[in-house]
Amino acid sequence: MKPTLVRNRMIYQATAVVKSKQLGIHMSKELQKKYGKRSIRVVEGDTIRVLRGEFRGVTGKITKVSIQKNGVSVEGVKKEKLKGGNLDVFIHPSNLIVTDLNTEDKWRQNKLEGKKTKPIKEAKPKETTTKSTEQKEAKKPANESKPTETKESKLTKNENKKEEK
Repeated sequence: MKPTLVRNRMIYQATAVVKSKQLGIHMSKELQKKYGKRSIRVVEGDTIRVLRGEFRGVTGKITKVSIQKNGVSVEGVKKEKLKGGNLDVFIHPSNLIVTDLNTEDKWRQNKLEGKKTKPIKEAKPKETTTKSTEQKEAKKPANESKPTETKESKLTKNENKKEEK
């Protein structure tokens, strides 16, 4: 099989997780120096500049990220329909460059700066053993109060029913 067919199959038949990872976008030189990374996952609210295509040179904010369409919608980039109205144009992230990041998400900000993304869990004080043992003891009598049926008691009940008939 030709390599191009294999590559196309990998791109267009990929799972949602893999497609989401394909929506990475290059960062501007200033952001690369600041964070020490070349690319980042696209998020709504990032300010970008279009480098290639029909809308070259347009700068705007990302309004929508579409995994199905494998692209992003940019504020101010629209096409007019013949019958009237406007359509969002989805541009592939490889044709864009990030000029300003949306840093509302603290997890994303920590990841960019190289800090730990998971918060450290504080040690919770353990409950005293008296409470837990009291609860277990309270449950035990409830279980003991239920009558347990044995095979013999079931047989005698069945015999009694037969004699009554």
